[in-house]
Amino acid sequence: MYYKTTKAIKIASLSDNTFLRYFNFIALYFAQGVPEGMLAFGIPAWMAMNGKSPGEIAGFAVVTVLPWSLKFIVAPLMDRYTYLPMGRKRPWILLGQIGLVVSCIYMAYIPDPLNNLNQLMIAGFFVSFFGAFQDVATDGMAVDIIPAHQQAKANGLMWGSKIIGISLSLAIGSWLLNKYNFNIAILMLAVVIGIVMLVPLLLRERQGEKLVPWTSGEASTETKKLQIESWRQIFKSLYSAFRLRNSLIIALILFISMGGFKYVSTLLPIFTVKELSWTNLDYSNYYATAKLFGGIVGMLIGGFLIDKFGKKRMMNFYFLSSIFFIIIFVLSTSYWHNKNFIFAFMIVQNVLYTFVSIGIFAIAMQCCWKKVSASQFTLFMTIGNLGQTTFAALIGPVRDNFNWQISLFAFAIFIALALFILQFLNIDKQIERVAELENKDFESKILEMSAN
Repeated sequence: MYYKTTKAIKIASLSDNTFLRYFNFIALYFAQGVPEGMLAFGIPAWMAMNGKSPGEIAGFAVVTVLPWSLKFIVAPLMDRYTYLPMGRKRPWILLGQIGLVVSCIYMAYIPDPLNNLNQLMIAGFFVSFFGAFQDVATDGMAVDIIPAHQQAKANGLMWGSKIIGISLSLAIGSWLLNKYNFNIAILMLAVVIGIVMLVPLLLRERQGEKLVPWTSGEASTETKKLQIESWRQIFKSLYSAFRLRNSLIIALILFISMGGFKYVSTLLPIFTVKELSWTNLDYSNYYATAKLFGGIVGMLIGGFLIDKFGKKRMMNFYFLSSIFFIIIFVLSTSYWHNKNFIFAFMIVQNVLYTFVSIGIFAIAMQCCWKKVSASQFTLFMTIGNLGQTTFAALIGPVRDNFNWQISLFAFAIFIALALFILQFLNIDKQIERVAELENKDFESKILEMSAN
């Protein structure tokens, strides 16, 4: 973990130390989950308990998910520009975390937020924007420095950590919201994110880089090779990688599956609070516990299952299980007023969501071209987030026209469609085609150098 030099003892960098690599991404994904726990679950349940309509709650959900659908706007900037002496993506991660802290503080001081929904939505948008901003940089760094054989395990740890952040934020934030007030609950988010920011601040991407601009260090050879110096080259490379048949299939699966899970997770607080007469604290405690369980299970065995049985095989199993359990839930209306039954469904739903996320993100990461890592992986994730925005927006009209059974069963239809499309995915072929693009790009560079 430590290397002695003639000058000083230096902490190992992320690129050459597996433990620090995992620790760094666990911390960063935990920080992403902290604001999401309140924005996606805690505040909607609080709004439902205070008489806000499904349309108003869905509107808040759509606005806070929207920035995650706009990530692709900033991803090319991160591939094109950076301060290489501090690393290829690390400066952007630090900027994103600073933005998260500031936007959470802004949100905390909104006067009378329940009767000032426009400002609440604006603040929620900015918190989500900087969360998405940091996510782009974190994912780009992950594609750059996590070896292929560690990607499934890393995704399990990362996604599990984010789920744990969401669940702890939801449970503690909702408790603070009810015992104290909105101001205290949201300021808690800023404090936690500020503490987590120490991790990327103290860990270099690669040995020899600067920790901060005024310390000693220089850009590594690896980052210089990866860095692209023209917009034309970025978009040409991205177009070449994304137009591949399997890239398009991955994007479509992400859009439908992530949208479907967002649909049902946004529906649950409305269902439990309005239909089953739960309090927002009841919902938050049960859902946070289920979320925490899902995150821990994901961290422990999510990556292992993918490595052991294969990505596509496990994704088939996860999708089929999701369809099976929602059908059981829809047909069990006589048990809906049993909190233990609802809690059991929440646990199953969150475990499956964690496993699906680990699987599909590991597939997307493996199928990216490192040259445009931030842009391509972000494009995949953006499409998934666009699906979340689209499917969350369906809640209002679906609830206005259908009963709870049909509204919940719609999730099974969405996942069945994703399962069907998954059968056309060929991961090995995608990897082969990306390697061909890399070789072609290398040959063109050699020809350019010869000509000059």
